[in-house]
Amino acid sequence: MLEKIKHKMLRPRQKWEKNLIVLWFGTFMAGIAFSLVMPFLSLYIDTLGNFSTRQLNIYSGFTYSATFLVTAIVSPFWGRLADRKGRKLMILRASLGMAFVIGLMGFVTNVYQLIFLRLIQGVFSGYVSNANALVATETPKEKSGRALGFLTTGTVSGTLFGPFVGGVIAAVFGYRLTFLITGVILILVFLLSAFFVHEDYVPANTENLKNSREIFHSLKSTRLIMGMLIATFLIQLGNFSISPIISLYVRELMHNVGPITIASGIVASIPGIATLLAAPRFGTLGDRIGTARILKLGMLFAVIVFIPMAFVGNVWQFGILRFLIGISNAAMLPAVQTLLAKNTPAYATGRIFSYNQSFQALGNVAGPLIGSSISGMWNYNSVFISTALIIFLGFFWVSFSTKKTAS
Repeated sequence: MLEKIKHKMLRPRQKWEKNLIVLWFGTFMAGIAFSLVMPFLSLYIDTLGNFSTRQLNIYSGFTYSATFLVTAIVSPFWGRLADRKGRKLMILRASLGMAFVIGLMGFVTNVYQLIFLRLIQGVFSGYVSNANALVATETPKEKSGRALGFLTTGTVSGTLFGPFVGGVIAAVFGYRLTFLITGVILILVFLLSAFFVHEDYVPANTENLKNSREIFHSLKSTRLIMGMLIATFLIQLGNFSISPIISLYVRELMHNVGPITIASGIVASIPGIATLLAAPRFGTLGDRIGTARILKLGMLFAVIVFIPMAFVGNVWQFGILRFLIGISNAAMLPAVQTLLAKNTPAYATGRIFSYNQSFQALGNVAGPLIGSSISGMWNYNSVFISTALIIFLGFFWVSFSTKKTAS
């Protein structure tokens, strides 16, 4: 048994396997960096002015959405450049740019400066999506589900540790230092990617590079690809509709008493545990029984879990349901990425994944704005009901888009 484990651990790795391992660590550290500040971002905004509850909800929604609005606009440009120059260059651009922008957020003096920096952050987005694209293009198609599922655990693992670590740092040292630490982590991500990711990429000839219309006409299943792009939008809209209110909802459940930042960090981290455990298994299972089936089951399970979140009486119940939502997350977005990878030609992978990032970003924009608006008009509980409805509609859309699809 030990010899078998030793052989498996020490056997020679193919190039795509080496890149997968390195990018796993890269996405892990990027996941920590991205999530380190998110659980208390609304609380940080609350320190930048004297806001009413409605104003705080609205500013939180705009601050969360700002980055993703710019990401949605610039992603196709970066995707075309990735198809011409390679995905590694995009990975380096994203990690180094965000290191400096997020670090500067620790020095803002008002909410407008913070929103401005969040807008600039969107220009430097794309580390995880380009890591996915790089792995998708160099991994054998029959193993792409398992590879992308494994890569997802890197981001999820970082997201798991990030909020908790960020909550502790914020509670002990204050919010501002957390942004500076995030910048340092992203510089480490840049160095790791620069020295250890090796891409055998042949630059595309500009004259032979297809435009977007030609790419979509060349796809073997245009309906499936468009369906997955819109599914990404709906999934992210649903998930991110609760992002601006999580720490505020936790504060309400705790009656504004106790270690709110730490509790918010823990609650934000909990889904990552389930996703970390489930994502590789769902990826492997999808390769066997059909990725589309895994995606639909994940969406139905999300609907079932989101509804009772509106009726919890304490933070422990909320935490348990957040753990369960992590299982659905393990099934949804990795499945979308796998279906895109399996049904996209290599020469167009950069742009298809960049379009997917644009739709993901649009969902990230719409979600916080809708969530903060609903919570402002009614209450936090109504956000979870609306989120369940959005995911339920997404289920029917995916069922239509994947009809007659075996992958």
